Amino acid sequence: MTTLPLTPDELLTTTRAVRRRLDLDRPVPMELIRECLEIAIQAPSGSNAQGWQWVVLTDPQIKTKVAEYYRQAWDLYSGSRASADKLYADDPERAAVQRRVGASAAYLAEVMERVPVLLIPCLRVPGGELPKGNQAGLWGSLLPAVWNYMLAARARGLGTAWTSLHLQYEREVAELLGLPEDVRQGALVPTAYYTGDTFRPAPRQPLDGILHVNGW
Repeated sequence: MTTLPLTPDELLTTTRAVRRRLDLDRPVPMELIRECLEIAIQAPSGSNAQGWQWVVLTDPQIKTKVAEYYRQAWDLYSGSRASADKLYADDPERAAVQRRVGASAAYLAEVMERVPVLLIPCLRVPGGELPKGNQAGLWGSLLPAVWNYMLAARARGLGTAWTSLHLQYEREVAELLGLPEDVRQGALVPTAYYTGDTFRPAPRQPLDGILHVNGW
């Protein structure tokens, strides 16, 4: 498929979490998802193990069951102090943005099963047990590939959002989908065509406030 005329910097800075603007009524061809996944698996992985697995959900009944678990986790999260709309509530410069993020996330929780494609990226883990120590190397063999997928989707007119709340019910979802015991889930990425075309870089903290050279 022809991709959008985006420079590398434009692609990297305008691939946003799309929630309210996902087109819930327009089907996404499986061949387009496959095309994005072909880009995804060009990402690096530790020792070149390539242990990733990709579960693509399009069946309405299956999506509904996964969405139900997601909403259960959302209910717990949205009532917590860690929810997006409660973060920086005392910061006038950030509070309004956080409220918008919270509202859009709440909307996505409501309509999750209506999103045409739900992608669950997974990783084979020996024995199925996550290591007790630093897991950066483990997930570093999956998450760059998921970001590749999201960039490829953006370049092809698709919107995505990174979510992980359903992992509170990872075992239940694994049983629902028949995942082997050594397969662990890393995220849930709703994917759809998006409405509108006004994507721009998001406001971020000034770099000088978070940059440390040769030490803290």
